[in-house]
Amino acid sequence: MSTPIVTNTDKNTQGLDPEFHASSNRALWLLRSILSTPLGIIGSVMVVIVLLIGLFAPLIAPYGFAQTNFEVPFQVPGTIGYAFGTDDLGRDILSRLAFGVRASLQVGLLAVALAVVVGTPLGLLAGYFRGLDSVISRLTDVTLAFPFLIIAVGLAAISGPSLSNAAIALGISQVPTMIRVVRGETMRLKSADFVKAAIATDASKTRLLGMHILPNAASAIIVQATVILPTAVIGESMLSFLGLGIQPPSPSLGIMLSDAQQYIFRAPSTALFPGLAILFICLAFNLFGDALRDALDPNSKKGH
Repeated sequence: MSTPIVTNTDKNTQGLDPEFHASSNRALWLLRSILSTPLGIIGSVMVVIVLLIGLFAPLIAPYGFAQTNFEVPFQVPGTIGYAFGTDDLGRDILSRLAFGVRASLQVGLLAVALAVVVGTPLGLLAGYFRGLDSVISRLTDVTLAFPFLIIAVGLAAISGPSLSNAAIALGISQVPTMIRVVRGETMRLKSADFVKAAIATDASKTRLLGMHILPNAASAIIVQATVILPTAVIGESMLSFLGLGIQPPSPSLGIMLSDAQQYIFRAPSTALFPGLAILFICLAFNLFGDALRDALDPNSKKGH
């Protein structure tokens, strides 16, 4: 009997979980698919820039976000020591922008996490069980009848202004949308052959939902998360603008816009930069979300 030849690659991969290789290959394939289009590359680069600013805001900011210098108010962009200028209190706009982007990301990610944690199980139950669907769907329809910003403003006004309360209000306002997306995916997947095969093997309802339907609905959930995040960023800016979100002296893009409105003609840069920052964040995640959707569902490209 001949002795099998074991290569170095075989030695390195022996004993490793095959699912690890499958997940690694899928992640690599997904990354290549996203980066295969110009918009995917642009969106990915923009998202990385936003995340780096949020993570390293203390290192990027040349001054403290609340540090005032009454001797240099309304400095124009390009002034030595103040690349983006200063506001009415002599605070560095660049420093406040960096921390404002961090705050927007915190609120956006918390809102996404809440929408996914609450909306996903409710969507699974509504999509799989007809009895629960009639109750959950009716409540969802009633909630969707109101604009999400109205719901967010109402919840924020009741709970009080703060970063965490703003994130909770925005997350709850996005739960109905997540329920609708997951419900639709569940209804589509429960008639698939692999689900029918699992039912034939007497798999429990919990196993069907958790091990078969949920993993296959994950792509739709991830794509919807990339839609919720920029929506939450806009919502946080609006709440802070109205005084229902992050409170001073903590920086927020919405607070910066609110402070700048009375000086917009004297110092337009105080409103321009936070407005561009909101636009940049939303555009980054929208482009990345579109590329991610096309990578996960190539058929969606036909609709473009």
